[in-house]
Amino acid sequence: MVFDFNLFSNKKKVEDVDEKIFASDDINIKDIIAPPYIGITQDYIKLGEKIAKSFFIFSYPRYLNTGWLSPAINLNVPMDISFFIQPINSTMILKKLRSKVTQVSSELMEREEKGLIRDPALETSYQDIENLRDKIITAQEKIFRFSLYITIFEQTPEAIKETETTLRSIFESRLIYIKPALFKQKEGFISTSPYALDLLQVNTPMDTEPLSTAFPFISFDLSSNQGILYGINRHNNSLILFDRFTLENYNMVVFAKSGAGKSYAIKLEILRYLMRGIDVIVVDPENEYEFLANGVGGDFFKISLTSDIHINPFDLPTPGPEEDPQDILRSNIINLVGLLRIMLGGLTAEEDSILDQALTETYAVRDITAQSNPASWQENIPLLSDFAEILENITGAESMATRLKKFTTGTFSSFFNQKTNIVMDKPFIVFGIRDMEESLRPIALFIVMRYIWNIIRTNIKKRILVVDEAWWLMQTPDGASFLFGLVKRGRKYWLGVTTITQDVEDFMGSSYGKAIITNSSLQLLLKQSTASIEAVEKVFNLTEQEKELLLSASVGEGLFFAGKKHVAIAVKASYTEDQIITTSPGEVEKIKEARKRLKENG
Repeated sequence: MVFDFNLFSNKKKVEDVDEKIFASDDINIKDIIAPPYIGITQDYIKLGEKIAKSFFIFSYPRYLNTGWLSPAINLNVPMDISFFIQPINSTMILKKLRSKVTQVSSELMEREEKGLIRDPALETSYQDIENLRDKIITAQEKIFRFSLYITIFEQTPEAIKETETTLRSIFESRLIYIKPALFKQKEGFISTSPYALDLLQVNTPMDTEPLSTAFPFISFDLSSNQGILYGINRHNNSLILFDRFTLENYNMVVFAKSGAGKSYAIKLEILRYLMRGIDVIVVDPENEYEFLANGVGGDFFKISLTSDIHINPFDLPTPGPEEDPQDILRSNIINLVGLLRIMLGGLTAEEDSILDQALTETYAVRDITAQSNPASWQENIPLLSDFAEILENITGAESMATRLKKFTTGTFSSFFNQKTNIVMDKPFIVFGIRDMEESLRPIALFIVMRYIWNIIRTNIKKRILVVDEAWWLMQTPDGASFLFGLVKRGRKYWLGVTTITQDVEDFMGSSYGKAIITNSSLQLLLKQSTASIEAVEKVFNLTEQEKELLLSASVGEGLFFAGKKHVAIAVKASYTEDQIITTSPGEVEKIKEARKRLKENG
């Protein structure tokens, strides 16, 4: 038998190779982070499913404004940007500048000798060179080679082209020009990667002053992919887009002097949230929101002694499936004691205890107890006169019963001793209390707020409650305590409370004022008076520049705080929005007349 030893030898070599393949090292970190495919074309690089395209800036204008790069950085596009800054020897630069100034000077003299008209471009160049020489000699300026490269990332060539068009429009509006790194996309990609390698070598000589304007991080940005437009960022002209319901709580405080545009800003917020399907309730001490309510098809409830709108202070919310009826009843009685303390002008400790007992008995007489069926509560709600009858039969309550008569049988009974006759079934509801007697406003405000709170607890959905001129409620400890309770507990019921006032000192005079600010994730500060700016500075930890901004701000301008970020804001409305929310009496009358003419003309 003849054996082919070469065949066995080749077979052994193949087996050795197979063993080496299977004995190779395990997958390392490079294999994990590397894209599955890299393809290089003349104008882009394919990285797996992504496309990357690199650009360089090759031309700059004579002057550069601070933050010129910010609009590009604030684009909602993934990109890498790299700077390469290399100092140039000053001695060499001075030699070149001396040669250049001699050349320009001789050309100017030659034109003068020939009697030619002056050339402004040559004269400007001469002045610029001389100024730069002076600054370099005195060490005020240095010269650098500056390179700026940008790599953008998209999914498709069409998206790359669209982003390139946007970048060109941003830069060319500032007389800055970019080009794609054709046939050098690999070098461009590496130059914008964190290797500190400039493989493109496209640079521009630049002195210190214009170079400093390239620093892009000049302001915070408050923009998200959801929410409403609150205004324009005054630092970089970007949009302030935000959804208050994405924060840890949905509350907002607004401080501004009279005429600074606070009501206008909040009306704009209301209008934009209504368009997103979120209900809004407003407590309006000056009837400023009536025009807006009529414009959007909402309800305006006029609260006064002569109005046919009535709210019963003894109303109860319908307990939810997870709420204990006993807790609902106890909480309502505690709030009623606070209301009666305001109505009766203060209480002693003994009177406080008597009121608690009388209120419990008043509900119990109507079969409203912790043991009764909550479904039957709404049919048996008592009135203030029912409570007065109970009070008259309690020893030691004679004085309170006497003081309460003006609310049950006297001049105030038309409002305070009636059953509730309103229905909140529209997305926008306004309670106007301007026509309520000034001495009764804090009481009426408290009753309205309690009624709103009961509705919110009964039917839970996204809502905003706006309390304008909140200092009216903050005048009494019980009112301030109730408002703080709303602010603190609102998140549980999907409620965002907006508190508006024109004087920080009035607001902060209550012990609950600072707590309300602390529990509000959004804060809007518009133009402030010199009398209140120190208090504002202390509460919000403002810088000197921010203080000056608030003192010199125009109408609708100020600072907007959202969580830990804050920016300078300018509130802007479209023409249509302005026609709906304007607070100018003259404009309102013009719009009313125009609507009347349209209605008459059919």
